[in-house]
Amino acid sequence: MRFPSRSNIFFTLLESQAECAHRAAKKFHDLSQDFDNVADYVKVIVDIEHEGDDITHQLANKVDATFVTPLDKEDLRALSGALDDITDYIEACTQRLLIYKIVKTRPDLERLLIMLEQITQTTWEAISMLKNKPTRDSMQPLLIKIHEMENTSDRYFRTALSDLFDTVDPDPLMIMKWKEIYDRVELSIDACEDAAHILESVVVKYA
Repeated sequence: MRFPSRSNIFFTLLESQAECAHRAAKKFHDLSQDFDNVADYVKVIVDIEHEGDDITHQLANKVDATFVTPLDKEDLRALSGALDDITDYIEACTQRLLIYKIVKTRPDLERLLIMLEQITQTTWEAISMLKNKPTRDSMQPLLIKIHEMENTSDRYFRTALSDLFDTVDPDPLMIMKWKEIYDRVELSIDACEDAAHILESVVVKYA
């Protein structure tokens, strides 16, 4: 059973938000492999973040202006907010690479960003299912995958911090900079899991 076609705009906007998050994650991963052009990548990511903000505002206005929405208004706002957070955290993290004048990557960043790119892709896929009113069973594999990837990223994050603090003759300022960068990547990944928790609640509620 599908939602009425007039409801599709809400799901289209949510999908667009999820796509923005994935696109920002992919550009961040590309950046990590091309530190000679950090400023160029950051500019692209900033543009994506602005695009995502515009979509978020469109959805909020549509929710406010619509008497009956396909999902509870609180669920739409929560899901939209979680998706917006993903892109916001990515943009904030890449801005810090510029602000802190980071000119060289670390091996742990690559592993975290591969996970970020994958989890945003899976989040986008899960969001895209909403318009077809999925059952819990049909949505569950993607939600489990998101949770598993978040758990994996937690291990990568802890390893990254351990390696960072085990640096021989460390530069304390550089350690502080990289810790904040890792923290922001982890927040982006956690926001994907937040979106998955909301999706799970929505699917159960409307089953």
